[in-house]
Amino acid sequence: MEYRQAVSEAQARVQRLSEALAQELQLWRMRPLVQALMSLRGVDQLVATTLVAELGDFRRFAHPRQLMGYLGLVPSEHTSGERRRLGAITKTGNTHARRVLIEAAWNYRFPARITHSLQKRQDSNPLPSAPSPGARNCA
Repeated sequence: MEYRQAVSEAQARVQRLSEALAQELQLWRMRPLVQALMSLRGVDQLVATTLVAELGDFRRFAHPRQLMGYLGLVPSEHTSGERRRLGAITKTGNTHARRVLIEAAWNYRFPARITHSLQKRQDSNPLPSAPSPGARNCA
């Protein structure tokens, strides 16, 4: 009985905190970026808010490689002479942002489908502007 009550109390606390976060998000200057991130699969309000709060302005990273390095999502390397061995990710950098990003990425193991809630979030975002002629390819 006490375990059930503890779970119920924890769920109620999560609900209260989520509602408070949603209210604060309405006044935050980074809200458009949070909403844009929420149009991705696996990224809900909490994940998007966490990423924006931890990373700040994404434009400070000139290339996606810099962002991945900041998050610790680059492979380790063991090189000797001409032999080059890549290992597991380095796991250096911002652990909190890396954890929520990896949790969100788990949704990509399922086939792609757009749920009603995701379609609603995507429809609420303005269309992205066309890239400038001098924009670099980030692949």
